Amino acid sequence: MKRVLSLIALTFLISNINAQDLKDAYRYSSEELTGTARFVGMSGAFGALGGDISALAINPASSAVFLSSNASISLGNRKLENNILYNAGASTAENSELDLGNLGGVFVFKGTSDNNWRKFAVGINYNTAANYNESYTARGTSVNSIDRYFLNYADGVELDLLQLRNNESISDLYSFLGENEGFGLQQAFLGYQGFVIEAEEDDPNNIDYFSLIQPGSFNQRYNYAATGLNGKLSFNLSTQYKDFLYLGVNLNSHFINYENATEFRETNNNSGSATTEVIFGNSLNTNGDGFSFQIGGIARINEDIRVGLTYDSPVWYDVREETTQYLQTNSAQNEIVRVNPNVINVYPVYRLQTASKVTGSVAYLFGKQGLISFDYGRKDYSNIKFKPENDLSFQNLNADVSNLMTSASIYKIGGEYRFQNLSLRAGYRYEESPFKDGTRVGELSGYSGGLGYSFGSVNLDLAYSLANYTQATPIYNTGLTDPIRSDRDLSKIIFSVSFGL
Repeated sequence: MKRVLSLIALTFLISNINAQDLKDAYRYSSEELTGTARFVGMSGAFGALGGDISALAINPASSAVFLSSNASISLGNRKLENNILYNAGASTAENSELDLGNLGGVFVFKGTSDNNWRKFAVGINYNTAANYNESYTARGTSVNSIDRYFLNYADGVELDLLQLRNNESISDLYSFLGENEGFGLQQAFLGYQGFVIEAEEDDPNNIDYFSLIQPGSFNQRYNYAATGLNGKLSFNLSTQYKDFLYLGVNLNSHFINYENATEFRETNNNSGSATTEVIFGNSLNTNGDGFSFQIGGIARINEDIRVGLTYDSPVWYDVREETTQYLQTNSAQNEIVRVNPNVINVYPVYRLQTASKVTGSVAYLFGKQGLISFDYGRKDYSNIKFKPENDLSFQNLNADVSNLMTSASIYKIGGEYRFQNLSLRAGYRYEESPFKDGTRVGELSGYSGGLGYSFGSVNLDLAYSLANYTQATPIYNTGLTDPIRSDRDLSKIIFSVSFGL
């Protein structure tokens, strides 16, 4: 009974403490440069151009620019190179894989000659917005120990909640704490049962704890492995009015599939440490589905100049998460303690609202010989919301989003030159950091180039893109917050086939 009453009291203080954080806000609202080889070769600067399947993702009016029905498929090789620095410890990692970046088609229906609405187009397009496949190992020596992680969660928690009853197993109590508003209590429980922390007094009412690890130097290793992607399926409708205006709308279905597994290992030989080794493992399985819409237009100012404007609504996601954890410790006397609940924590579905975006575009066409195009986008990441907003933990997280994230500009410029059936392309893009301090995720700059050849009704295109940006991600959100710094090079080789229908 005392345990239940204590949990009821803690509910008002802790609320529904889950594992969502700023990494989730950024991960599920950021996108890579993906699409057809023509689109990638020009760094995605297609907001005022249209006439490309991937351009539908930028401006839904793009499909009405097609003269006839068209379909396209794109395959590519994605390579992520990481140069990692953690507390003066350097390491490298490389991940490479084949990827279906884009698949779609547009069906064009022409109006009658006396109709001002010259044509209508219906399109469907799949685009991989982001790929989460990545693995690396960070190593270094720190003066900060993981003990602070468990101490921070245990602070103020009555010892009675962390001790096993007669005939109660580790799994039983871990599950009980998790089902009663207890992510934070589960962490305190693991630290206490794993002999990382100890109570100041052997009293059920005790709320003070100390570390069994003495200050000094700590050798640390952090392994990270993730898989998954963020996909976007667009249903498009557009129209052309007379010879100067194109209008369109997209209804988008989004899905998230993300899994990661991490293992942190720390060793020390500090004088007086009762615990000399800690191994802490976590896994996360996330699935989500969402909806968004886009409205856009392209206007032909004259034969050479086109302008475009697009509004991207937020994506409204429903997100489901499951986690597992384990802890193992060792002492100088080689006394190994394993705390492995073998419990899957299934969290309530929460809602995530990403940031909206506005994109303005202008393009200049040099007859049939070539073109140059420029896109400018603005996205306010500080408007990301985790819901329900009356949840105390989400209120705190939303406050962090609002205070730490910011509006970011996105610049893209691309050009194409045609020589008979051969096309040469190049592009550049620059994205500001979505964080005010610019360190958690840095500015992104990227270059691209490509070529294409037209066989009439069939086009073959090839592109290469390279983007660079930095990240500084804390290992944990509390206690041990030493950042893992990485210099990331993301390159892609894309091959596309497009053909008339």
